[in-house]
Amino acid sequence: MSQLQVALLVIGIGVIIAVYFYGWWQQRQYRSKFSAAFKSNHSDALYQPGGASQGEQPVQHVVDTEDDAFDTNAGLGKEGFGDALSASSVLDDSCALLNARSDFIIELRLAEPSHAAVLDGLWQRKFDFRKPVQVCGLTLNGNKWERVIAESTVLYVSFRIALQLVDRAGAISETKLADFSDLVLGIAGQIKADTTVPDIRETYRHALEMDAFCAEVDQMVGVNLVLPGVRLMRGGKIAQAANLQGMTLEADGAFHLQDAQGRTLFSLINRDSQPFQHLTLESFTTPGITLLLDVPRVENPGPHFDRMMQVAHALGKELQVNLVDDHGVAISEKGLALIRERINDVELKMCAKGMTPGSSQARRLFS
Repeated sequence: MSQLQVALLVIGIGVIIAVYFYGWWQQRQYRSKFSAAFKSNHSDALYQPGGASQGEQPVQHVVDTEDDAFDTNAGLGKEGFGDALSASSVLDDSCALLNARSDFIIELRLAEPSHAAVLDGLWQRKFDFRKPVQVCGLTLNGNKWERVIAESTVLYVSFRIALQLVDRAGAISETKLADFSDLVLGIAGQIKADTTVPDIRETYRHALEMDAFCAEVDQMVGVNLVLPGVRLMRGGKIAQAANLQGMTLEADGAFHLQDAQGRTLFSLINRDSQPFQHLTLESFTTPGITLLLDVPRVENPGPHFDRMMQVAHALGKELQVNLVDDHGVAISEKGLALIRERINDVELKMCAKGMTPGSSQARRLFS
């Protein structure tokens, strides 16, 4: 065998290995994102991913911030989530989402205007806390709050460094809060910055309360489409039917119906663990598919549930499949009315806390 043939053989094997591991990684991501929808048992098509989901509530500051931008009375009352910063003082919308109810926020008031590089120790450990960390800076010239990245060259007079308290993996731990506080205060000491720090125990208590509330409203509606008997659906046929309804196959291995801003309204997934992939659609088969509506992450979830059911019936007709619940029982009008009522209940509970389903704050916490 010549050197050229050996080289081509090695390249071919490398490509095969790369494709294999890419498929493995994609399937792992798919399972992580969608498998929770099938873990609980219910008598209707409403799925409730259980466990310590995420949260929606407050962090009480022990010291008021300089401009009162962050509410220090962030209890579990009806005031819920308001924007932490006024629109006139914010350049970046993500900074307006930071709130004492959803984030552990430490403010650093600098001894002299500085670039983001002074937070070098934070950038190195940003991903150590298992929850998103965000930095907002008050600009020297424009006197506006904007999101700060490690490469920022703007001069800042203050930083607000925020650790998100909850997401769908659960609440932040008290240990992580303490580690985060130690890290930021260590940096503050090095650069001689004055600080405002919330109480860690109170923050942790509120994180648990927030997580409990979000677990209560974290509802996912699923409608299963299955062929009668033991027949299998072909991936190409599913893709064609989904495309007719305006759904597109995305990188997560599911078909999505999206709004004008590219946000998912509802999705179509394979009931088995394997994601849909463009390259294997024609040879792909499955015993069933599921339409999913992620209630907290969708604006006006009730009407979108109605739209999802219209798509479900259209897919049922096109694919000649039955619409059933988690136990294989045909979905009745009475069952749909019950689901619609539960969706409305979730929306009312979230709005009562000041967090609208589908809002930027909701999508951040229910991620």
